[in-house]
Amino acid sequence: MAINETATGNGSVAITGTATGVGSRGVIGKSDHGGVKGEGDKGAGVWGTSKHGHGVQGQSESAEGSFGVFGEAIGSGVVGVSQTWMGVYGESKSTTGGVGVMGEHKGAGLGVKAVSKDGVGLAAYSTTNEAIHAETHSEGGTIAAYNFNKEGTGFAVFAKKEGNGFAGFFDGNVWVSKKLTVGDDIVLANADCAEDFDVAGEVKVEPGTVMVLGNEGALFESHQAYDKRVAGVISGAGDYKPGIVLDKRQSTTGNRQPVALMGKVFCKVDAQFGAIEVGDMLTTSPIPGHAMKASDQLKAFGSVIGKALKPLEEGRGFIPILIALQ
Repeated sequence: MAINETATGNGSVAITGTATGVGSRGVIGKSDHGGVKGEGDKGAGVWGTSKHGHGVQGQSESAEGSFGVFGEAIGSGVVGVSQTWMGVYGESKSTTGGVGVMGEHKGAGLGVKAVSKDGVGLAAYSTTNEAIHAETHSEGGTIAAYNFNKEGTGFAVFAKKEGNGFAGFFDGNVWVSKKLTVGDDIVLANADCAEDFDVAGEVKVEPGTVMVLGNEGALFESHQAYDKRVAGVISGAGDYKPGIVLDKRQSTTGNRQPVALMGKVFCKVDAQFGAIEVGDMLTTSPIPGHAMKASDQLKAFGSVIGKALKPLEEGRGFIPILIALQ
């Protein structure tokens, strides 16, 4: 080193430099491996103070593997404190990526932690991309939100969308463990309102099959005309899938299927007992699992499945019907 000075006592300075003028520096250090090094047993290793500029400025001209400012400690590596502005400010001028501020934890701690007493803990903004992007390979959740104010009515998660579009979009199943409150219409893409029932036997019944109640509570395929035990039609045939399914739970028999109780559903029908026209009332037929035209109004009372939405002049087939049990 060109200069080696030692000073002792409170407030003593080993080396001090003073300069005036634009672009001047109080102290300049230049080396192949380190320009300036400062060590302190109890205080700061390097202390920089400025009235109008940066207290400490670091600059690196290397593209990779180096830093403008690097801090390493047993405690906090870098601490920034501000009275009126930002404690730590990071900016990247890269046009192909880069990160303004990055936090990484090699162990089980937090990559970045944001805390505020009365303001926003973390604010994220983007003009053309996602404001917040989160990914994980954990078996748990990707984003967890908690509101621990038991007296308040605020939200753990709040989303608002201006104009058209959706405030929330889920690509996958959604689980709600408690009450779901809706302030406007519920729009469902599919057709009928169904409810799960235990079905007798181990083999799944084909969708569109007419079902009747059994003595033990499980449903059976219908097999007699004008059966007052009619319960509905197995949902899911053709283009009509259940819009909502009630009573989803584990079955004691292992065979549980949705039965359409309201709305539109494709149903097996047989026209040999009378040609079916649009609007005809349908009831159970002697053909297992099939409906037929309810020609006898006295017998039909209590055994009607619904109304035909399309005609069938002869033979058997699937037609859409409007479920209207009566």
